[in-house]
Amino acid sequence: MTLLSRRGFLAAGAATLATPLLPRQGRAQSAATALSATSRTLDIGGRAATVFGLGRPGGQGLILDPGQPFRVDLTNDLDEPTIIHWHGQIPPNGQDGVPDMPMPLLAPGETRSYDFVPLPGTHWMHSHVPLQEMRLLAAPLIVRRPEDLAEDRQEVVMFLHDFAFATPEEVMATITGGHAPSSGGGGMDHGSGHGMGSATPSGTMDMGGMGMGGMDMGGMGGMDMGGMAMDLNDYDWDAYLANDRTLHDPEVVTVERGGRLRLRVINAAAATVFWIDTGTAPARLVAVDGHAVEPLTGNRFGLAMAQRLDLEIDLPAETGAWPILALREGARERTGLVLATAGARLGKIDPLAGTEAPPFDTDLAQEGRLVTREALPDRAVDRSHMMMLGGSMQPYVWTIDGATWGNHRPVAARSGERVELTFHNMSMMGHPMHLHGHAFQVVAVNGTRIAGARRDTVYVPPMTMVTVAIDAGEAARWMLHCHHMPHLATGMMTEFAVG
Repeated sequence: MTLLSRRGFLAAGAATLATPLLPRQGRAQSAATALSATSRTLDIGGRAATVFGLGRPGGQGLILDPGQPFRVDLTNDLDEPTIIHWHGQIPPNGQDGVPDMPMPLLAPGETRSYDFVPLPGTHWMHSHVPLQEMRLLAAPLIVRRPEDLAEDRQEVVMFLHDFAFATPEEVMATITGGHAPSSGGGGMDHGSGHGMGSATPSGTMDMGGMGMGGMDMGGMGGMDMGGMAMDLNDYDWDAYLANDRTLHDPEVVTVERGGRLRLRVINAAAATVFWIDTGTAPARLVAVDGHAVEPLTGNRFGLAMAQRLDLEIDLPAETGAWPILALREGARERTGLVLATAGARLGKIDPLAGTEAPPFDTDLAQEGRLVTREALPDRAVDRSHMMMLGGSMQPYVWTIDGATWGNHRPVAARSGERVELTFHNMSMMGHPMHLHGHAFQVVAVNGTRIAGARRDTVYVPPMTMVTVAIDAGEAARWMLHCHHMPHLATGMMTEFAVG
């Protein structure tokens, strides 16, 4: 397959999403959009790389206008089975996209149809076979609100990945110390049987005598990590991508002087937390995981794996260029794109920053500041669960309530109940916890109650607690798992069993 066009949806075309991308006939209520899981070739630092992709004619990803149904015919053009999860959406359980829960993987050449009412916001879609997602089998899924069109803002998507030239199996062997992962997944096929990205284990941060207590841990009561080591990154990837490109050749998005933008950032990385840094272009954080929050002004916001954020940016009325960078947590590597007016001088941006970016939200300060504009209705809590997140680097095993998938005990609820889940992370790595089929609200951090954000993925740093409230939906088995792909591949998954 030829190199991805720079004018495609995730190249320069992604810079001009202010007008509908789909042709009029493509938006007809009766028409289904053809979407394909396929292979494609990227240029990574001058070296050809064969990866997976998820797109339609003209580019990667899918954009729906207000009121447009999610009506898709998905074809597997790969030479191995796959299945796609519509991350952030709440489809009927049978269309959720998890192997054998209840639908099997799509065989090579098979087409499957999907039809449901989509949830507005910045979302994405990806394989639910972890090693395939690590081969970039993922793409944006944007569902516009009427307000998005009324605001008349230029829309820009920044889709982030980590990438390795090594095979996924080689990556996992390196991470796990040469031992193949064992998820106990059986027919779930969430283990190591399918294609991930290279590098070496990395990124241990020794907190020394600093202690988490000195970092405003709120309800943690001054817990001191002492000599314990916080593991930020367990892999050094070969490249970090924004819209399939590195800072050696970043995407340059043409903007107007005084331009008004909505930047939709999606962290599709397998195992990398990023800080989004807008530099001299002040931004307002207005949505997370597709759900509106009270605006927060700033120029640096953190983003864990599978999370999304929407930033409003109002540029000055002058000629110029404004890099928007994604900084790897606890490291110097970075990626990003450039907003530039016509005629602006563009300088080179070093893919390595001068200093390491700090750890992300170890004290849950960012999460604690978010206030939803889409609160769940007030009501009594019908049941509560405390979920213990555990694991270690050696042996490389990650657990929920002490168990890996296949040995797990489902979290039980009944349809219509208000349920509160508390994620208590007693491991030394952070875990972005994702629940299928629901949008929850963060209601407490480290025991302190808040009117937090609506989300589908919440980041739980080491030695912290986050509580979310859920109104249990369709009676079905819904996946609940860590969205760090090596953690998921080694079994960090359970199910939210709604009866």
